Amino acid sequence: MIGILAGMGPKSTAPFIDKVVDLCQRRHGARHDSDFPPMLIYSCPTPFYLDRPVDHAALRDAIVAGAARLAACGVDYLAVPCNLAHVYFGSIQEAVPVPVLNMVAETVAALPADAGRIAVLATAATLEAGIYQQGLAHAGRESVLAPRWQAETAAILELIKSGRDAAQAKARWDALVRDVSAAADAAVIACTDLNVVADGAVSPLPLVDSSACLATALVDRYYRPR
Repeated sequence: MIGILAGMGPKSTAPFIDKVVDLCQRRHGARHDSDFPPMLIYSCPTPFYLDRPVDHAALRDAIVAGAARLAACGVDYLAVPCNLAHVYFGSIQEAVPVPVLNMVAETVAALPADAGRIAVLATAATLEAGIYQQGLAHAGRESVLAPRWQAETAAILELIKSGRDAAQAKARWDALVRDVSAAADAAVIACTDLNVVADGAVSPLPLVDSSACLATALVDRYYRPR
């Protein structure tokens, strides 16, 4: 049984589950209801705010408690479709007796082989934590960052989280990706809320969606020979 600790943010949960279901169909031929994996999904509200510093102790404790609650329900492994949560990956894994898939590692592994300069589009907290920069450096890739990209990403996320003007959020996303394409070989979508504007969008450079990478790892693990 798959455990999914979601809700960070609330709009990212349903798109992630849709990705899982679509991958079951496309990669593994799932057709009948019984072909799909059993899943327990916990939408776990957490103390994260775009307009104030992160209280890492409170955020870590909320995420670890959510993971432990899922593990207690008898799941065989966990996925946490939130990039910032992976700052606390070690604490999450220590708190549960089942494997936890690593979203950052799966995303870095999925980058195009010929892409050396990688932009990371994420919340300020995720970038400040450096989890992608470290993962990219370990893989021999260069992180390409620009303050204006972070400011624009934050503005887009504010529009998404507030539910205001979806068309404006989409237009600003398209402009951001064009700007990034002038300096990077590929970009990582390292915030699951960005899927609201990124899914289905035409991009001038490869976009590697961290939530899609995690969903792929989750689905492939379920269907692999036992």
